[in-house]
Amino acid sequence: MAFGLLDSKSKTTEKQVENGTPGVDADEELLRQLGYEQDLSRSINAFSNFAIAFSCCSVLSGLTPMWGDAMNDSGSLGVIWGWLITGTFTMMVAMSLAEICSAYPTTGGLYFWTSRLAPGPYMPLACWLTGWFNWIGLCFGITSVDLGLAQFIAGVINVWQPEVDTSVYMQYGIYVGIIVVHGILNSIAVKFNGFINQFAFFVNMAGILFIVIVGLAITRPLATGSFVFSEFYNGSGFSSNGYAFLLVILQSQYTLSGYDSAAHMAEETKNSQHGSPFGILTAVAANAFSGFIFLIGISFMVKDFTAQITSDSAIQPQMVQVFLDGVGPAWTMVFLIFVMLSIFFCGSSLVLGSSRMVYAFSRDGAMPLSKYLHSLEPRTNNPVYAVWFNITVSGIVGILYMINSTAYEAIVSVNTIGSQLSYLVPIVLRITVARKTFQPGPWNLGRFSTIVGVISSCWLIFTCCLFICPTEAPITPDNMNYAIVPFAFIMILSGGYFALFARKWFTGPVRVIDGQEVVLGDDDDSAPKSAAASLKAASIKVDEKKA
Repeated sequence: MAFGLLDSKSKTTEKQVENGTPGVDADEELLRQLGYEQDLSRSINAFSNFAIAFSCCSVLSGLTPMWGDAMNDSGSLGVIWGWLITGTFTMMVAMSLAEICSAYPTTGGLYFWTSRLAPGPYMPLACWLTGWFNWIGLCFGITSVDLGLAQFIAGVINVWQPEVDTSVYMQYGIYVGIIVVHGILNSIAVKFNGFINQFAFFVNMAGILFIVIVGLAITRPLATGSFVFSEFYNGSGFSSNGYAFLLVILQSQYTLSGYDSAAHMAEETKNSQHGSPFGILTAVAANAFSGFIFLIGISFMVKDFTAQITSDSAIQPQMVQVFLDGVGPAWTMVFLIFVMLSIFFCGSSLVLGSSRMVYAFSRDGAMPLSKYLHSLEPRTNNPVYAVWFNITVSGIVGILYMINSTAYEAIVSVNTIGSQLSYLVPIVLRITVARKTFQPGPWNLGRFSTIVGVISSCWLIFTCCLFICPTEAPITPDNMNYAIVPFAFIMILSGGYFALFARKWFTGPVRVIDGQEVVLGDDDDSAPKSAAASLKAASIKVDEKKA
């Protein structure tokens, strides 16, 4: 009983797979060795790949909506140094993922990597869980980013029309309009998306520089260096200053996630064994550095911490209030245009990356309606059904924003937990059961692979545990962190379906070449291999049609 697998009617010889097919380029041949045919259009370069990943974890889209809450939790000291700590550990995670991506550059990304690294008996379950973790992270990421944009649009309305009641219901209506626009944009050709995301990169960088330079030049008086780098304020309600400091990691890690979109674009990236790892690494490094500069600049612009950050009368998000008091309404509008454009492009990039993930996951029957989700629109060669599936689910998830006062933080937490767990599984497998059998690609960590992987795994486990903890005290039913509820609900449904049905037929990624399924035999289960050697020990068989 599959959600929707491809049928196989003819046989493929092992020799055909090993020798490749004349007349195809290196990227396409590599993809065939990994077991897939080139269906998506391979039309973007390494910079476009980087631009997509950069937009998914961009500073202006991730830091701006939650900056005020983070300042209230532990002040400028916590915000700046928490960012630096998070950026350092996230870079290690990115290096571990980039190494695996260089060996297996496919649209399935983390899910496919797990299939090559997990031991045979546990591979289907590991793939299933990784794929669902990844999808939850990306789908809730779309919701959190576009809700953040809706909040900023509401903030702009409050700047110019203070009497307008920009309630959560109005913000949800704005949010629905935003995700629909993103769905339309991502239903067109991928070449246009590549241009959009390159443009988004320059908007992000120009916006950061413009806001910092102009803001510091106009705002008077500026905050002191002591306030910026050493002022701690615990407004979380918790008695522990250490716990209050840890709360700001949510803001930082939420921003620095989603960079695995570079891997999901691998089958559309030229020279993918270099281009996709490049996208992962440079996206994290560029955002970590630019975010550090941005946060320092914004902290210097804070003129009255109480009135701008902690006061109930401050415009939300609080960064809008800081801009308004520092540079006036005209410059504030210019700043917010950069911020809103960056958030908009981030949401669009997440829709793009998540649609490729759903396309790949449903290729193996692991998603509802897989028959439709694994299909390409003939004119644009895009997975349009996958795009609108994610848009629909994100719209439903967004309803939570109207129900609970801490729903936005919960959505952010679910996004981050899903992403972190999906990163954790392949990294742990790489440094444990596959440590001696993994054959790295052109980009690798060499002898440092294991130690970096261990540090990365510890950080991922720590953050996952942190993000299900309460964010406000005293804890009440209204402010409780309910992140575990939607996350557990989805995973219980998914895990229950696997236990009852999918375990009987789901074998992980099904290699499909020329319309024929290629599955690994029992003798290949325990030996993860590189792309070049991956199918030399494979047995080729035709599966019966699955109901």
